Amino acid sequence: MSEEKEKQQQTKSGSGIYILIILLLLVGLGAMAMLWSRKNKELNECSNENTLLKADMEGMNQMMSGYVDNMSKDIKTDFKNMLKTYDELIEKDKSKADSLNVQKQKIMTLMDDLESSRRSGRLNARKIAQMNREIETLRSIMKSYVVQIDSLNTLNVKLTSDLDQTNTKLTSTTQERDQYKQEAEQSAAQVKKGSKLQALNVQTDGLKMKLNNTTEVSNKAKNVVQIRSSFTISENPITAPGSKVIYLQVINPEGRTLQTRTTNVVQTDAGPVSFSDKKEIDYRNQQIDMSIYYDFRGEEAVKGNYSVKIYCDGILIGTDTFTLK
Repeated sequence: MSEEKEKQQQTKSGSGIYILIILLLLVGLGAMAMLWSRKNKELNECSNENTLLKADMEGMNQMMSGYVDNMSKDIKTDFKNMLKTYDELIEKDKSKADSLNVQKQKIMTLMDDLESSRRSGRLNARKIAQMNREIETLRSIMKSYVVQIDSLNTLNVKLTSDLDQTNTKLTSTTQERDQYKQEAEQSAAQVKKGSKLQALNVQTDGLKMKLNNTTEVSNKAKNVVQIRSSFTISENPITAPGSKVIYLQVINPEGRTLQTRTTNVVQTDAGPVSFSDKKEIDYRNQQIDMSIYYDFRGEEAVKGNYSVKIYCDGILIGTDTFTLK
């Protein structure tokens, strides 16, 4: 009996536990049902509110359709103006062309998007607002480029101005230098002219040989064995004293310079000149009487008019003529 009572008690205890579990499940299900109902109600309310908002937005878009078209035209104008500004910036500073072209491409992409939205009927106030934000961003970037390039242009203008001033100063300095050089050359020419010696009282004759081996003046070409040119070197206080070489050039009637040596050539203001003979003197700023001879050395003199030129320091200082018959 005791065992049966014990089994009955165990059966009653197990049944109580199941009942408790069932009760708890029922309570849980009830709570979940209440929560689901509440959330479903909130969802419906949100759905209804969203529907109302969509309806309001659609109505607003319809109401603003005329304004949207005008605003899209303004945005398109803004885009075109920015493209024009970027072209001007590229013209000013080609080194930034790559970066500026990237910004231009962004603008053209937005313009295509704007036109596409307009054609498809998707252009609304929200899209316009988005485009306006893009415009402000692009405009801000554009302004930074304007500041950079204008600063570089300002610096370039300053450098160009400085260069122009330097060139002007250089030109002025060059002109002054050339003027000083010209004045110096003129002074040097005046000094050279003033220091020029002169051969005064030039007298040139043909000489024949006498039986006693002395010479006398003759105008007979067949008898002449020498030519003598006598003259006086002038006094000149500003000429540098010292050794001076006096050159005699005798030109025969055939136009040929008589020379004791074919190498007898001297440089003058008129270029290289052949000379007949020369003589060195010690000049001390005083007059010097002198003669220079040319010896035919067995060559027969030519009949006709002869011309004589005397040079010193590369300058012609005296002339003469004579005739042999």
